[in-house]
Amino acid sequence: MASYALVAATLLLVMLVGLLPGLLAACLGFLLTRWINTLLVHFARRRWHHPPADVLRWISNIAATLVIVGPLLIMFFALSHYRGLLLTAPHQFSELTDYVARTVLSFKDNLPEDIAAMLPKEAEEIQRTIAMYLLSKAAALANAGKLWLLGFMYAYVGLLIGALGAIRVQKKMHAPLSDALKVRVARFGDAFRQIVTAQFWIASFNTALTALFLLVVLPLFELRLPYTPALITLTFVAGLIPIVGNLLCNVVITIVGLSVSPTTALVCLGFLVLIHKAEYFINAKVVGQKTHIAVWELLAVMFVSEAIFGPAGLVAAPLFYAYLKKELEAVGLV
Repeated sequence: MASYALVAATLLLVMLVGLLPGLLAACLGFLLTRWINTLLVHFARRRWHHPPADVLRWISNIAATLVIVGPLLIMFFALSHYRGLLLTAPHQFSELTDYVARTVLSFKDNLPEDIAAMLPKEAEEIQRTIAMYLLSKAAALANAGKLWLLGFMYAYVGLLIGALGAIRVQKKMHAPLSDALKVRVARFGDAFRQIVTAQFWIASFNTALTALFLLVVLPLFELRLPYTPALITLTFVAGLIPIVGNLLCNVVITIVGLSVSPTTALVCLGFLVLIHKAEYFINAKVVGQKTHIAVWELLAVMFVSEAIFGPAGLVAAPLFYAYLKKELEAVGLV
């Protein structure tokens, strides 16, 4: 019971103080280190059938070093070659949000006159409400540089903790609380691996098709959307959030398409619906089968979590709920 209470209190504290990037990075660092370590041990066994303890210890240290140093090298390379793109990323997303807000505000002007005349008067009030909300978010994004840097620092420290935790020396002594906590952590790590791995491939699939559509298909018909690089980046980042992220991408790209022409908006919407149909199939097969979470469960948990914790709740909800179901299944309650 103490192990359950400690894990629950830790997860709640993570959400309250904004340490979610650190927690996710710690899980990622742990899994990456273990994966690299397993890969290196496999190669070592080609030379030694039973690798010596010193060799195994060196392999573990190499795996942790690669995980710790790797992000720094990638960041150094990115800043050397794409410094302007990285430094202006918050501003680009701020401009995109502002652009979407202005498009929503002029929604009726972009429609044919006969269709615009059919809209009720209340639609204008809804337009203004949505536009004002988006404009406020655009202003917040413009000043988000410090928050992005803080989130990166939390994530890197979490990655460091996860990598070092993966190569820790196992003690042979056993105690009830430590043993129970190891079980809790193992189940949480298993839930993280299932959710994040599946969502990463789904987001990559979605981003590749969206990039093909925006960069190849639309230009063939002499149609181009503004802020295409930001839209592709948003597609991947939002795609890491199950279901809701897909809906967000659909709405944003369709609204940007509407700013070009109603026909472009319909083409964008039709294409996105098609690729997301395939994505929902993958989601249901991959995520649903592994975690035993239905779509309605996931939506309900995500909306409640977002209402309580804000945007971070959307990201944390699938992971925390998958872990909760694993614990309940383990004791036969569900």
